[in-house]
Amino acid sequence: MTKVLTDARSIRIKGRSFLAVMLSPDLPLDNWLIRLDDLAARSAGFFLGRPVVLDVTDLPIDRSQLKELIAELGQRNVSIMGIEGARPSILGQGMPPALKGGKPVSDFEIPDREPVMEPQQSAPVVAEARPAAQSIIIREPVRSGQSVIFPEGDVTVIGSVASGAEIIAGGSVHIYGTLRGRAMAGSLGKASARIFCRKLEAELVAIDGIYKMAEDMPANLRGQSVQLWLEGDAIKAEKLI
Repeated sequence: MTKVLTDARSIRIKGRSFLAVMLSPDLPLDNWLIRLDDLAARSAGFFLGRPVVLDVTDLPIDRSQLKELIAELGQRNVSIMGIEGARPSILGQGMPPALKGGKPVSDFEIPDREPVMEPQQSAPVVAEARPAAQSIIIREPVRSGQSVIFPEGDVTVIGSVASGAEIIAGGSVHIYGTLRGRAMAGSLGKASARIFCRKLEAELVAIDGIYKMAEDMPANLRGQSVQLWLEGDAIKAEKLI
């Protein structure tokens, strides 16, 4: 017997892009997890509410090791939304889906409206701008719990960045005030990006995925006008004249 569908209601399916944090573990995994714990302990809430992708490209692990790694991350409240670079043989039922072909920055849909800031408790929100823009200017202080994310280029803040706030830029970060929160430049692989601030009191700074915590920064730079850049796998810093 043929069933005739007469219900006019439909299921709405949409596509949407999100900016995800990429974690790329290395061996031995126990040591990498210790470093991850150190980052989480010294920068509370870093992974809270964030979509996270696990990149295991060229990582020589088997299915059981991958499952154990995902479980360890789950215990740390790091929720993996997908796995990139995994061989099909190590994926299995109950694991996050395999991902590939992450969109480059230019593929983001960018509507004609001003950048936005959202509380950090929700999923990170991409600060959106016109397609021609390679930088944005935030003309007010960035308060605790807020995230400004702009993968298209530089971010300039006319004011301070409070403790518990963060700036994530595809290019460089310029802060004409005190940096007390987190600043991450070159977030999509731009190693030439830099961080500039009028007064350095940061919880964390990062360039192209290399990070430095507050207690790792030279004491003579605290409270100073500073620029930071990347040399190899190390963040360098000096006072601005």
